[in-house]
Amino acid sequence: MAYTQKFQALADAAQSRVAGVAPEEVDGLLKAGAVVLDIRDKEEHDAGHIPGSLHISRGKLEMNVEAALPDLDQTILCYCNAFNRGALSAATLQDMGYKNARFIAGGLNAYRKLP
Repeated sequence: MAYTQKFQALADAAQSRVAGVAPEEVDGLLKAGAVVLDIRDKEEHDAGHIPGSLHISRGKLEMNVEAALPDLDQTILCYCNAFNRGALSAATLQDMGYKNARFIAGGLNAYRKLP
């Protein structure tokens, strides 16, 4: 998908300030208590997602995340299909005070490629 220069610049800036997590690390982090947060649209989530993930769409993230995830120290792994929206969401969560918000590098597409 072709993105506008302004959108890609925002996503690149988010990726530069938020830690990415390799897809291979996700299951271990889940077992250690991390929350996997699917920030894609409902239709995308309904079509398939990481098992056990919480769904809050990017468009409603700021409005709904505090009720769903009140612990600012919780490890949160945001994901979309690739990485841009996941990184933007993790950056937003950090701006809201979530100290351990990260994004899954490569998103759901990369996670699905794991053996």
